[in-house]
Amino acid sequence: MHYEIHGRLDTDAPTLVLSSGLGGAGAFWTPQLPLLSQDYRVLVYDQLGTNKSQAHLPDDYSIESMAVELLELLDTLEIRQCHFIGHALGGLVGLQLALLRPQLLQSQVLINAWSSPNPHSARCFAVRQNLLRDSGPGAYVQAQSLFLYPADWIAANSEKLARDDAHALAHFPPTANLLRRIQALLAFDIEAELASIQTPTLLIANRDDMLVPWNRSQHMANVLPNARLELLEYGGHASSVSDSEPFNRVLLDYLAERCGQVAAA
Repeated sequence: MHYEIHGRLDTDAPTLVLSSGLGGAGAFWTPQLPLLSQDYRVLVYDQLGTNKSQAHLPDDYSIESMAVELLELLDTLEIRQCHFIGHALGGLVGLQLALLRPQLLQSQVLINAWSSPNPHSARCFAVRQNLLRDSGPGAYVQAQSLFLYPADWIAANSEKLARDDAHALAHFPPTANLLRRIQALLAFDIEAELASIQTPTLLIANRDDMLVPWNRSQHMANVLPNARLELLEYGGHASSVSDSEPFNRVLLDYLAERCGQVAAA
């Protein structure tokens, strides 16, 4: 898999592993990298079958497959412990890591993620699947911002979104890969195991997220033994892009708290 390491390279630097959502691109974290790179060693990567990590994904591809692929990368890089930050699908990968190798995770931040299916998100992803199958990548990309951002932000950023859409279309993954990734996230369900995850966890959710209901994060905060919820009012599903300042503040405060606790221990 294609990966990049940013920020501090000294052995004392805490390691952050950033995992993006359905698009799979490490570049999703561009608004956060300048801030995170000041104090941390930061790993971003393109998930397998997306962007620069080209591959053919099998029919039985799953979130567990994605977690195992990431573990193989971390083992290759000799990363034994890290703080994990995952957005949406990336958050599901983090939950799976916490089940597969809990000693790896010093903490995790799960952004607009979920632990089991819900009818609203299933409806949204069904629309996206139908667009891709019936109308093709162009229609899929055009609709994408409607699921990610608030309406007023879309209206105010039409030129940026036009550039983003053109880039996304030029680098669109194989349709079969994207459909298998959607099926993987739709099938993800760790409800029976959720309460066993001891990893310190910050859940960030957006009240105006139209793709994943914010109360899915509230549910995880209620069940996970060492979790708390930060509920943001604005920014939609991808508030790390559309309203990055309050998002960054919450993220940096939590990382400072967790890394300080780790250092003290």
